[in-house]
Amino acid sequence: MLTLAQALDRLIGATRPISRDAAETVSTFDALGRILAEDVRSSLDVPSADNTAMDGYAMRSADIPEAGTTLPVSQRIPAGMPPERLQAGTAARIFTGAQIPQGADTVVMQEQCEALDGAVRVNTVPAPGQWIRRRGEDVQNGATVLAKGDRLTAQAMGLAASVGAAKLKVARRPKVALFSTGDELVMPGEALKPGAIYNSNRFMLRGLIESLGCECTDFGIVPDRLDATRDALRRASMGQDLIVTSGGVSVGEEDHLKPAVQAEGRLDLWQIAMKPGKPLAFGEVDRPDGTSAYFIGLPGNPVSSFVTFLMAVRPVIMHLQGAKVLTPRAVNLRADFDWPRPDKRQEFLRVRLNDHGGLDLFANQSSGVLTSVVWGDGVVDNPPGQVIQRGDAVRFLAFSEFLR
Repeated sequence: MLTLAQALDRLIGATRPISRDAAETVSTFDALGRILAEDVRSSLDVPSADNTAMDGYAMRSADIPEAGTTLPVSQRIPAGMPPERLQAGTAARIFTGAQIPQGADTVVMQEQCEALDGAVRVNTVPAPGQWIRRRGEDVQNGATVLAKGDRLTAQAMGLAASVGAAKLKVARRPKVALFSTGDELVMPGEALKPGAIYNSNRFMLRGLIESLGCECTDFGIVPDRLDATRDALRRASMGQDLIVTSGGVSVGEEDHLKPAVQAEGRLDLWQIAMKPGKPLAFGEVDRPDGTSAYFIGLPGNPVSSFVTFLMAVRPVIMHLQGAKVLTPRAVNLRADFDWPRPDKRQEFLRVRLNDHGGLDLFANQSSGVLTSVVWGDGVVDNPPGQVIQRGDAVRFLAFSEFLR
């Protein structure tokens, strides 16, 4: 069996970012979740001038030798209005975000002042520079604020806007085809005949694909027939970058994906030393024009499909978009559980953060128990054969990190 790391190396090595071929310019308003296709550089200092972090009074610190000193107020400076030079021996009424007038070197917050008729009593001795935000202290002119390959979060969109970037060049959204195989699958709302199950994977995988910024084309449920599977692959390859399926990647007589992909292109069927999830199919489906769509077949058990998508498909989707970071960060947290009988494979144990800063284990770690990934906040990435004792530090991967 391949290790997960070996499988990822093969997947990334065999796929090519679509951002090399196509990029598009979008409004910064519409850039959430997209991958930058070029650096974003600032053409200005942020802030563009020294300004105040507080409502209060701007003055010269030298004019306040002791608490209780009174100064006449020579001007009023709201945000967005250019100030006049501050006259020596006076103070300026100033409001948060307003530009510091020339001649002033400090701001005293209004809570430490007493407003008088045309004057202000300063009830503290201010230090030079206090409550002043300096020009360029956030971003300097010419600085790269966001790098090619960054995924645009809401805060990144705000940073781009702060340097005046109204539009951003981003990688084209990957086009991902999705279908499920299995005569036992029915859709919610349909009658559940004996032996049938509702197709939870279709909803789960579609949500995961769309959450990663992809355009998902859903080809539904494909009957367990070789001709139907080949037809679905041909249709799914047209105009799509990647085909994702669930089920049918084992070696049973009703598992037709393997011969279908082999007939329509190329296929590797891997056994990965991970639990849940073990079988993974990767290949390409040829198009009539000589190009091809990538293919990844996931196991049919819902938790296996979910975990394998996060660990293997997500990095490919990020790679297709030219992302710099393909795998989420992990943190070491305390296990508040025992795991005395580890598997020989790399395990991903569903856990939840508790109120004491530790991790609780879901009682049933079966690959068919989908409630575990709704209950949980993430998984513990447990090495092969590693016993966990209560209090041990373990490697935690949060689900939120996979979807940001």
